[in-house]
Amino acid sequence: MKKSFIIILILIAIVLIIINTANKYTIKPVVDEDDLDFINLPEGFKIETFYDNLRNSKFSLPGPNNGVRMMLFHEDTVFVAVMKNGYIIALEDKNRDNKVENSKIFISNLENPHNIEYYQGYYYIAEQDKVIRVKDENNDNVADLETKEKIVDLPSSGGHFTRTLKIIKDKLFISIGSSCNVCSEEDERRASIQVCELNGDKCKTYASGLRNSVDFTYHNDKVYATENSRDNLGNDIPHDEINIIEENNNYGWPYCYSNNIIDSQFATPIQEKELKEGKVVEYCLPNFETPSFIDLQAHSAPLGLAFNFGDDFPEEYKGDLFVAYHGSWNRKEKTGYKIVSIDLETKEVSDFVAGWLTENEDVIGRPVDIIFDKEGIMYVSDDNAGIIYRIWYEG
Repeated sequence: MKKSFIIILILIAIVLIIINTANKYTIKPVVDEDDLDFINLPEGFKIETFYDNLRNSKFSLPGPNNGVRMMLFHEDTVFVAVMKNGYIIALEDKNRDNKVENSKIFISNLENPHNIEYYQGYYYIAEQDKVIRVKDENNDNVADLETKEKIVDLPSSGGHFTRTLKIIKDKLFISIGSSCNVCSEEDERRASIQVCELNGDKCKTYASGLRNSVDFTYHNDKVYATENSRDNLGNDIPHDEINIIEENNNYGWPYCYSNNIIDSQFATPIQEKELKEGKVVEYCLPNFETPSFIDLQAHSAPLGLAFNFGDDFPEEYKGDLFVAYHGSWNRKEKTGYKIVSIDLETKEVSDFVAGWLTENEDVIGRPVDIIFDKEGIMYVSDDNAGIIYRIWYEG
């Protein structure tokens, strides 16, 4: 009898936790594709739904979502990874009327696919545990499975499970997140960007100390990457980051963050004393000294990023870096859930698209990736609502 009573109490506690969580995040229906008036844009810009058949939930939920993630433009087709379903989908807009005529499964039965790139006849796909490549020789946007080959094995267990690859200067670059919030990794591939030959040979660590660089891009002979910093140090520390990734550099995690500020968990006795005195200890352990390029609001969760060089946006935006903030999951007051633009000369960060976080802190969307088409029109994926948005300047 006593045992049954304890079980009942446990079940009641679980129900109360679920209810409390629901109240905390105000679970509500996701975006209505025909009603985007809640989204705030600069004057002259317009937004519409490019595709809305990728929903994995009827509700907005806290925490990471496994829906539509990273995108690729190739020959009037948007390829997008749908992690939860384990496939890459091809969205065809061959007549360029900004509507999807056909949607096809490009390739399926994948392990948490996160992004896809095209280079010299191959589609390269980053899965949680490996990198594969495959051809589509008749260009019907369906992969030729007989050409599929695994070229790189990746660490797959624990912690951050997204993997992102890019082709830069005929090399394959792969970002691999950490296995934990903060720890000393046993596998040097974790919390790093690896570089390999295009066939997967000769992989080595290109840069390390990167807790979770979900996306990176190449511009002006430099690699720019987002960085999701550690949790549980407070609402406003440590900053999330934009880093310029250089070969053989270590970017500090887990020992320090931002401009070489020591992480209290790894402080020496002297540093720990200074921290207790309220001082900011602006030095880190030897060989961990590459500072962040731009500090962002803590817990914003910057994911996708892209430079704008097209002709659609006004001249003032040309050359700006646009970053998608997926949004916080454990900050007391939520932050993120928007797209910002960054002027690289001044390092000024400005809101560009907002509204997925309401004044009541209801979450109704979580931006993930940003890409631009040939005209310079922006496309944004939202893994919470399962939508791809199209944003353009009408003037």
